[in-house]
Amino acid sequence: MDGVRRQPRATGNASPGRPAANGHGRLVGTAFILSILASLALTAVYAVGGQPQLEGALLAVSLGTLGAGIILWARDLLIPEEISEEREPEPSPPGMRAAAETALQMGGRQLTRRTALSRLLIGALGALGLAALFPIRSLGPGPGRSLFHTQWSAGARVVDNEGHPVSVRDLEVGSVVTVFPEGFVGSPVSQVLLIRVEPGSLQLRPGRLAWAPDGVVAFSKICTHAGCPVGLYDASTHQLLCPCHQSTFDVLSGATPVFGPASRPLPQLPLEARADGVLRARADFQEPVGPGFWDRP
Repeated sequence: MDGVRRQPRATGNASPGRPAANGHGRLVGTAFILSILASLALTAVYAVGGQPQLEGALLAVSLGTLGAGIILWARDLLIPEEISEEREPEPSPPGMRAAAETALQMGGRQLTRRTALSRLLIGALGALGLAALFPIRSLGPGPGRSLFHTQWSAGARVVDNEGHPVSVRDLEVGSVVTVFPEGFVGSPVSQVLLIRVEPGSLQLRPGRLAWAPDGVVAFSKICTHAGCPVGLYDASTHQLLCPCHQSTFDVLSGATPVFGPASRPLPQLPLEARADGVLRARADFQEPVGPGFWDRP
């Protein structure tokens, strides 16, 4: 066409009228359809119980065909050249107008094909997004406020792992025993280390000395670093040791960390001893037990 200047792009190897364009379009469409089918199959497999190997294969097919379709579309179907034309001062001759009509018709077919491929691409992305939403169910129910509470409550009797009540008289200075609230023996979040020391040696935070009747202190057994059980007590140094990462806590100063990765003290359980000597909880822990989480650094 006279007056028309074609400026090839730096990349691309096809032209709008290329006979193979229709074949490339079908190939891109097939890739997107395969991606949609793989994503829907992945959703169905997960919904009926899941199978890790099959789910992985379907996800690979879905992502692979989606990526292949996008690459083929960009490489073979996008117009690889820019076309510009100088504006004539007078009406174009008949031959030029006929050529322009032909070009417009060809552009119309391109637009129709592009619309269909765009819809398939949106469908493939939507199906993949749907498949990605289902695994959210595997996260389980939200914990709510359960991370802030244990089974300890005001008046709950302290019992050993056989359910027997524990009194001050049962403990000698330097002894340690794992206890639970009565009725919840074995509860992982409520397990507590009961330690008896000389009452005059305690250096607890203000107001917490009353929580240690006759030198009996109670601390959560769950390490504040990674949640391992703190089960090793050295009576000579009054230190508790977590065997997982060697976090060490000083009992006399309120189980404050003195070594290792733990950054918070073990929560102290407020205790009281009634007239019969049996130990009871004054209340639940004043802070969450265990390692930090999103609301508790």
